[in-house]
Amino acid sequence: NKITPLEKTEEEIIEEELEEITTEKIEEGVEEIIIKEIQDEEIIEETATKELVLITGATSGIGKATAEYFASKGHDLIITGRRRNRLEDIKEKLESENGISIKILEFDVRNAEECKNALEQLGDKFNSPDILINNAGLARGRGPIHEGDLDHWDSMIDTNIKGLLYMTRLVSPGMVERRKGHIINVSSMAGKIVIPNDGIYCATKHAVDTLTEAMRIDLQPHNIRVSSVSPGAVGETEFPYVRWGEQIEKAKENDKNRPMTSQDIAEILFFIATRPDYVNIKDIQVYAHRAN
Repeated sequence: NKITPLEKTEEEIIEEELEEITTEKIEEGVEEIIIKEIQDEEIIEETATKELVLITGATSGIGKATAEYFASKGHDLIITGRRRNRLEDIKEKLESENGISIKILEFDVRNAEECKNALEQLGDKFNSPDILINNAGLARGRGPIHEGDLDHWDSMIDTNIKGLLYMTRLVSPGMVERRKGHIINVSSMAGKIVIPNDGIYCATKHAVDTLTEAMRIDLQPHNIRVSSVSPGAVGETEFPYVRWGEQIEKAKENDKNRPMTSQDIAEILFFIATRPDYVNIKDIQVYAHRAN
């Protein structure tokens, strides 16, 4: 019998059926992988809600956004800053919205004695932070080295370097004792390069990079993870206003080129903090993407 073009041989029919079965199996396999990934993420987030997070510089900008994001995921928090009224407002709002507990500590990270006294107020429920986010930091002024303002230099060094060290020194011994903890330092892309007329700020962030690596080496034997995030320009924060003071127009320049948001960095910090125990992210460098 002749086979017309519309007819198929038995072999072709069998081949098509096998292709359909194979496609179905692949689709089922992909679906199972996706379901497994979703379940894994849910387990990670469920586990993360058991962790207590201490965030410095939480009254505005990245610190405030980070407190909001971690609270939305069920974390209890310790939030610190120099403006008690703001801390109290954040505490009231986040506790009512998320059903969590928040401890507020009003002090200046530049003062070692204030740091020590504040952490002694934590009490039993809050005395063992699982995650320390060293966020407090600032920039003051700009100019060449031979015209630098010594007060500005002291402010940046005391906050960005010494404040980070004071907090880490106070919190890390408990982590070592429990053999559990994660320290995340908020650095900057200024710690990767040198910006003209911004040498001291860059130097403080280069120091944060070095200290992050040193902490990781020192604390790894004690099962403590150490990470950092290094953002480029972040808009809608107090950062440029602290830098420029009364020179408001200069401060507003930061927000004209669509920089990243504090929320963007908060989500990255949460991602770093919620990886499995065997994963330690060293550093995430992130810029704003600007289309031509």
